[in-house]
Amino acid sequence: MNISEKIEYWVKIAEMDVSVMHHLFQSGDYNYSLFIGHLILEKILKAHYIKKHQETPPRVHDLVKIAKSTDLVFHEEQIKFLITINTFNIEARYPDEKLKFYKMCTKEFANENIIKIEELFKWLKSLI
Repeated sequence: MNISEKIEYWVKIAEMDVSVMHHLFQSGDYNYSLFIGHLILEKILKAHYIKKHQETPPRVHDLVKIAKSTDLVFHEEQIKFLITINTFNIEARYPDEKLKFYKMCTKEFANENIIKIEELFKWLKSLI
């Protein structure tokens, strides 16, 4: 794959995950919908990483670390949001945190964050 194909790949799989996120939300699986939201942002940020570095992104999941390795300029609120979304990845994966995260993931909480995830995703996608 050439560089543009790699970028297109990461964008495409991020787009596919948007429908998965919504499906999980509609099914009442709020914690997993937010976990997928993390993956969406991770994938679109990795597309930006490839755009800048012309190479495969590192196998990391820290959105802030990936974001800072791109050419993008983020506002403080966006970085704070990425920090929050990072917790969705960690807390959905590890059993000692999972129950706490599950209780936190009400329909309202998930919906509010999904809206923000989609807004950030659309902005990031528009900059590819």
